[in-house]
Amino acid sequence: MKEYTVIAAASVLAAIYLDRISGIRLLARKGYYFFLCVILGFKLLVNGYLTGRGIVRYAPEFFMGIRLGSIPLEDFLFGFSMVTVAILVWEYFRKEKQ
Repeated sequence: MKEYTVIAAASVLAAIYLDRISGIRLLARKGYYFFLCVILGFKLLVNGYLTGRGIVRYAPEFFMGIRLGSIPLEDFLFGFSMVTVAILVWEYFRKEKQ
């Protein structure tokens, strides 16, 4: 079973679900996608270096094997989820404080 693929896909669905039920509607904001592109640039630099040099390795039985450069597709999915949920939590508590 491709555990990393399943977990990464589930994390994307969870992030989208949290955006919907929170009412924050982060995924509907243009600024979010600009920020996501900035994060993507840094991800390509840092993660590309780590995976390209063999510092970080992935066991092929746990992911699909699709790579963008040297970076597994699942890393992009997980990165999207991690950044999105972090911003959602930030926005939720910022709204609660007001």
